[in-house]
Amino acid sequence: MKRDRNVKIVATLGPASDDYKMIRALHEAGADVFRLNMSHGDHAEIKVRHEIIRKVEKDLDSPIAILADLQGPKLRVGVFASDDGEMLEVGASFRLDLDDTPGTVERVQLPHKEIFDALEPGAHLLVNDGKIKLRVKDCGRDFADCEVIVGGVISNRKGVNVPDVVLPLAALSEKDRKDLEFVCELGVDWLALSFVQRPADVEEARKLCKGRAAILSKIEKPTAVTSFDSILEVSDGIMVARGDLGVELPVQNVPPIQKQLIRKCRAAAKPVIVATQMLESMIDSPMPTRAEVSDVATAIYEGTDAIMLSAESAAGDFPIEAVTTMDNVAIEVEADPTYTEILEASRKTSGKTVADGIVAAAREIAETSDVKAICCYSQSGTTAALVSRERPRVPIIVLSSDVKTTRRLSLSWGTNCVKSVKVVDRFKTAVLEAVRAALASGLASKSDMVVVTAGVPFNTPGSTNILRVAPCDERLIHAGDVE
Repeated sequence: MKRDRNVKIVATLGPASDDYKMIRALHEAGADVFRLNMSHGDHAEIKVRHEIIRKVEKDLDSPIAILADLQGPKLRVGVFASDDGEMLEVGASFRLDLDDTPGTVERVQLPHKEIFDALEPGAHLLVNDGKIKLRVKDCGRDFADCEVIVGGVISNRKGVNVPDVVLPLAALSEKDRKDLEFVCELGVDWLALSFVQRPADVEEARKLCKGRAAILSKIEKPTAVTSFDSILEVSDGIMVARGDLGVELPVQNVPPIQKQLIRKCRAAAKPVIVATQMLESMIDSPMPTRAEVSDVATAIYEGTDAIMLSAESAAGDFPIEAVTTMDNVAIEVEADPTYTEILEASRKTSGKTVADGIVAAAREIAETSDVKAICCYSQSGTTAALVSRERPRVPIIVLSSDVKTTRRLSLSWGTNCVKSVKVVDRFKTAVLEAVRAALASGLASKSDMVVVTAGVPFNTPGSTNILRVAPCDERLIHAGDVE
């Protein structure tokens, strides 16, 4: 499905968007990727949503990427004797321990022994999305005596963040492992890892995936920011998860971190999603705030590959309106000449390979001549990812005989993905397929030309080494003009 924008939209599915009619409407409104949140819904519900997405994909003949988001090791306090919880006053003492006795105003269970093993005096704990802040005064293997720095009501099973400490937690809980195997068997395209702290977390998930899904690391902890370069190296994509990141770091740190991570991802030719509270008010309002629109626009100006809706599309009253709003903002931003200036000023090639040179040349030719599109035949997706990194001014048409590749690339900036009818083993055939796709999509007419890139020998990842400017006239190809 041809879009009038290059940035992609990720929509989370949930109770407000779990039938065929709604999911199809969301895709037609602009959703390119659907997110299945494994923190909510059982396997049966997830399977039904997956099947509906694939039916929409088939009915509309439009590749759709499915992103399964693992819950990760959620840290929560226990329960309180009072259903309403307790009010913690500033300066009061409060103990966290392993005792499962219902909590009081003086203590509560924190059923995570690994936290106590890692804590040191002076460390901070944040409860309920940072609304309550505790400082550790004394701690042992089964307790932490804290002072209340920021008070408030603490109640049953509120989340806990530990920003100052690298926790000795497995990246994948037992639930995550079961969910991972389930969604990989279903055939999702991307797997998002929550609370990544180190490259080893990603490598563990990759071993379990066995190539069945691409790995996307969520950056939501200070330790992940510190280790970002090494995490990026072993990841296939990145999500800037600003929710927990904004809890564990001062909120003013998040915007520059967002900008830095986007640029590093682009230089590495790996897709990046900006997520969390982008159109939060549209959960219960048909109109966003001006600040939210500006936030979405800022992420697009920075060059992100995708912007994401969470509760807005999963549980809100106006899911279609939220997608439509994102679509309209993206179209308006990308029409601004400043947008192109920013992208071109921030262009950075991370390597000096033949493939880097080919895609840079393809962009240069397209932008300095009357070429209508860059067509890349990419069986593994490497060529298309490199072209996307260039952020060319003309459309990118991606062709692959592997439907998994076209689906995964639906997350990348500017890609118009088409499943090739046949497996290509000659460059002449690749050019013919590219021309047909350009004509069928309406991105070029018979009087136009396109740039075609590919790698020879075919079906060899990372072998991008050939470029051709081709006329969009199938008769010339059949006559042997292309060899």
